[in-house]
Amino acid sequence: MTGRSRQRPAGASPAGAGEPRVPSAPGEPGAGTGQPPAPQRILTIPNAISIARLLGVPAFVWLVLGVRTAAGDWWALGLLAAAGLSDWLDGRIARALGQQSRLGEVLDPAADRLYIVATIIALAIRSIIPWWLVGVLGARELFLGIVLLALRARGWSPLRVSFVGKAATLALLYAFPLLFLGSHATSYSAAASVVGWAFALWGTALYWWAAALYAEQARRLLAAGRKPREAGGATAGRGRGR
Repeated sequence: MTGRSRQRPAGASPAGAGEPRVPSAPGEPGAGTGQPPAPQRILTIPNAISIARLLGVPAFVWLVLGVRTAAGDWWALGLLAAAGLSDWLDGRIARALGQQSRLGEVLDPAADRLYIVATIIALAIRSIIPWWLVGVLGARELFLGIVLLALRARGWSPLRVSFVGKAATLALLYAFPLLFLGSHATSYSAAASVVGWAFALWGTALYWWAAALYAEQARRLLAAGRKPREAGGATAGRGRGR
């Protein structure tokens, strides 16, 4: 009929339904709404916090491997604690002030990974953690890198980090300071080692679980054979939605 809008039959799917869409994490821009990706902001408070966290990586390595004193180790522990706190803080600030950005989506996971890589290698060199743990976590990063290459070859941006992935990162960021603390001769070193290893094992398991979820999500997108859209939330940057 003319002049009147056609009603969709009951139970019919809306246009575009059934197309694979990258799910956004809860609380992130475009989560379940198809909104565009985060804007191209640079000068924001959360980005400044992430950059400061990145600059702390070489300082941490120098304190652990260069100084090698009790005072240096305590400073390194403080730096790790500050990094873990800032990882939570910048995401909260970004959401509270509406300062999400594409740069933040890149900086946040980059800082997390650099801290984890720097910490496990430094602690392994100091014989605080075994090299097999370095190998397990390194194999996960290699596996995820292959998945990312497959996505990029088909024109897709990296997917968003899942809740499992963020939980794994936080568990590992808690584990390594505790293991570092447990390596010193103190009255609480045994307790710190036990709790630290609990966080390390759970974090490693979650780390691989998150990689498996990521790979399955990528497999569904690639199997659909659809090209990513330029806008509309089909592609999503990996990160906390900044």
